[in-house]
Amino acid sequence: MPNPSAPRLRIVGIGGTTKAGSSTEKALAACLAAAQRLGAEVQLIPGTALACLPLYSPEETARTPEQQRFVATVRDADGLILATPAYHAGMSGLMKNAIDLLEDLRDGPRPYLDGRAVGCIVTAYGWQGAGTTLTSVRTIVHALRGWPTPLGVTLNTAMPLFDPSGLCMDERIQTQFELLAQQVVSFASRFAA
Repeated sequence: MPNPSAPRLRIVGIGGTTKAGSSTEKALAACLAAAQRLGAEVQLIPGTALACLPLYSPEETARTPEQQRFVATVRDADGLILATPAYHAGMSGLMKNAIDLLEDLRDGPRPYLDGRAVGCIVTAYGWQGAGTTLTSVRTIVHALRGWPTPLGVTLNTAMPLFDPSGLCMDERIQTQFELLAQQVVSFASRFAA
């Protein structure tokens, strides 16, 4: 039960695909909606916003306004939910490029993703790519000092999962979205305390 006198937690969802109406986008929206029902303030950074980020280059220190906004949004987040399709057993290039940009947080008071709960969602057309990609995403979150939630959600998009309005048609999967959101919000509230 959220404490009404406590400041609202900020949970940021980052989507790794530019395909409108994709299963990845719908899964992320479902998790953010669940986090919002738990009292969190949520913000979605869609893959279309990531597509505007120039390729990360460590030797280039100048940042575009889009890059600055992205880094500032992540810096101010209490928790994150990352959602990516699996492309050849790895996360999308959009997601990886955005995550590489978080190197800009290394010298801040909360370096990288330190003290942030991170929920991970992977969609794939089949189970093999989903599992290997989830392991990779969780490893990267660890490398950035983040705390991946115990539950990571993998979805096999070879079967229909959402109705045309974006609602999940599988009660078990919706329960996973709810649990992932609950873990991100719960861990974020403990870190924020």
